[in-house]
Amino acid sequence: MSKSEKIELFAKQLNENYQLFNEKSIAKRRFKHKDIELIINKLHNNNLFIVNVIGKSIQERNIYSIKIGTGKTKVLLWSQMHGNEPTATQAIMDIFNFFSQKSTFEKEKKSILENLTLFFVPMLNPDGTEVFKRRNFLDIDLNRDALRLSTIETQILKNLRDEIKADYGFNLHDQEIYYSAGNTKHPATISFLAPAFNLEKTIDEGRKKSMRTIVLMNRILQNFIPNQIGKYKDDFMPNAFGDNMQKWGTDTILIESGAYENDREKQKVRKFNFIAILSAFLGISENTIQNFDFEDYFKIPDNKKDNLFDILIRNLKLKKNGIYYKVDIGIKTIEIENRDFTDFELKNTISEIGDLSQNFGYKEVDGNEFVFEIENENKFLIGADADFIFQNLIR
Repeated sequence: MSKSEKIELFAKQLNENYQLFNEKSIAKRRFKHKDIELIINKLHNNNLFIVNVIGKSIQERNIYSIKIGTGKTKVLLWSQMHGNEPTATQAIMDIFNFFSQKSTFEKEKKSILENLTLFFVPMLNPDGTEVFKRRNFLDIDLNRDALRLSTIETQILKNLRDEIKADYGFNLHDQEIYYSAGNTKHPATISFLAPAFNLEKTIDEGRKKSMRTIVLMNRILQNFIPNQIGKYKDDFMPNAFGDNMQKWGTDTILIESGAYENDREKQKVRKFNFIAILSAFLGISENTIQNFDFEDYFKIPDNKKDNLFDILIRNLKLKKNGIYYKVDIGIKTIEIENRDFTDFELKNTISEIGDLSQNFGYKEVDGNEFVFEIENENKFLIGADADFIFQNLIR
């Protein structure tokens, strides 16, 4: 069995045994800083882990670095620099459980921990997380603060990278659920990027390593979510963290957690992160990534933004003043936060009206046999409540 096949078998077994490692205390996306602190505090009792507070957020919440392994190659992972992007933070907690469990995957753990030193920064933006918003307490986007380093949180991340001289970086995010993998009906459940470090988008040896690592993870995940992997465009963004990590000499991989059907809390997407990241660790530790052709990275379909709707009504007949109009209606289901940002209500809104023949819906309705008569123009606008549409369809 080749090394690549061994990693595929490893990934398959991770999937089969995932419930052994799943951290069930954070099973929903709206968890708080105190919830991961409870998990992190338990790691103090495990000699595998070295836990450090490497700084505090603007609102004085601890930002942690968790170190594991003794290998020469340094790998830095950071999550939730956007406070409302928690999927990878959950996966990191599962990864801690993976390494904590005894009598499982001993050979793979030994290879990873003897060849790599892993540094995790879960929840870089705890203040944003507290109110489930993208930006930090000052409303600064941390992922666009790599040059100025005006925020405490970005300074902490940059200082850690410089201190450990990270060889690899995993930049972990969530993306909107309306991206598709290419121009298809398939959601981009996981998306990748090997970020550029200059306007010319030069492909040096460092970017090739990032690309090969992504090719490995793509190959692994195609076994679980075929045709649901996307790729971001690699236009250089001068103030973005991933681009600058690459520029600073850390071979960087962006992972974006998208959507999986009937998985609003992204718990299946969380598992795919867990499998992909651990597979990448094993591939890096055993230098298996060199067996992959970096040019296969470009075969991954590009993300297509806003290609999907939660509900797509096709060929609906609109009636106004006795005249009939044929339209498609794209509906998105938005989440309305409760007061303490621990839960939400769902609201259907009209997102697009017109010819949506090139778009897709998670759920599609053929409206050809229905007529919708417009009585109140103000109700039938983009951004309006969409529930009335279903209540007023006439066959």
